[in-house]
Amino acid sequence: MFFYKKRNIDGFLLVDKPIGISSNNTLQQVKSIFNAKKTGYIGTLDPLASGMLPICFGESTKFSSYLNNSDKKYNVIAKLGEKTSTFDSEGIILKKRVISFTSIELECALKEMTGSINQLPSMYSAIKYNGIPLYKYARKGLSVPRDIRRIKIYELNLIEKKNNLIELNVFCSKGTYIRSLIDDLGEKLRCGAHVISLRRIQIGSLPYSKLVTIPYLQDLSNKKNIKKLNHLLMPVDATVCFFKKIYLSNKQSLHFQLGQKISFKSDIQNTLVRVFEKEKKIFLGLGKINTEEILSPHRLISM
Repeated sequence: MFFYKKRNIDGFLLVDKPIGISSNNTLQQVKSIFNAKKTGYIGTLDPLASGMLPICFGESTKFSSYLNNSDKKYNVIAKLGEKTSTFDSEGIILKKRVISFTSIELECALKEMTGSINQLPSMYSAIKYNGIPLYKYARKGLSVPRDIRRIKIYELNLIEKKNNLIELNVFCSKGTYIRSLIDDLGEKLRCGAHVISLRRIQIGSLPYSKLVTIPYLQDLSNKKNIKKLNHLLMPVDATVCFFKKIYLSNKQSLHFQLGQKISFKSDIQNTLVRVFEKEKKIFLGLGKINTEEILSPHRLISM
C-alpha cells in the first residue's frame, strides 16, 4: 500500500464480492486498498455468495441504512433431487429423490411462491444472533432461536432448466433468504433442491455496470493510481438516490447545516428529500418538508 496516513474519504463503491470470503473480509481488503479511515458495507453476503456489495466511505456511512431496506435481485442455480443440511452444496446430503415434476407443476410452484410469504431463516444464513452470524453457530453444530419473517417475492423467473439443474432470477424484499426459498421450492416439487451458485445482481436501483473487482482495485493500488481509485467512487448521496432533490440558496443552506428549520415552498411533502446547495450543487444531507412547508433537517453531512 502506497499511502502512509489514513485518508478521510467520502463516497460510495460497488464491489463484486468473490466467493469464499466474508463481507467483512471484503470490506477490510477494500479499506486497506484505499487506506480509508471510515468504511462500512450494506447488505451482508455470506462466504458462498458473490456479487454486489455496496461499500460506504466516510460521510456516506450515515446514509447506508436507507439503502439496506431496498429490494434486491439475485441469480441462483439450484441442483434438483438432493436436499442438504445447509440448503447448499457445502452441506451433507440428507435425502435423494427422483425428479418427476412436469413443466406445468414447476410453473405453478414458482407462482405459488410469488407474493407475501413467511420464511424461517436458515441456520447457515449471515443473519446475526448476539452479533455473530448464524452460519458460525451452525458450523459448530449449534442451533439458536430465529424469528419467522414476512417477506415478499416480487418475481421468481425461470431462466433455464437443464437436466437436474435449474436457474432462476429472484426479485425480493429485504430479509429474504434464497437458500431457504430454494429448499422450500424443492419440497413443493417433491424432489428436494439446494443452491450451488448464488449471486446478488442488484440492490435498489444501483447500476450493475458500476461493479468493480478487488483484483482490479489492487492493481490500481499497486500502480499507485490514486486518481483512478478516487474516480471510481460514486457521490455520497448515491445511497439515497431514490429520494427527490431540492436546492437551497446559500443563506438557506447555512441555516439548514446548523440544524435549523426553514420555510420552503414545495409540492413534495411528508417524505425525505435530498438537500443541495443551489450554487455549488453540494449535497447537504436529508431533510423533510411538512404540510406547512417547513423543511426540517433529518440527517446532515459534516462540513
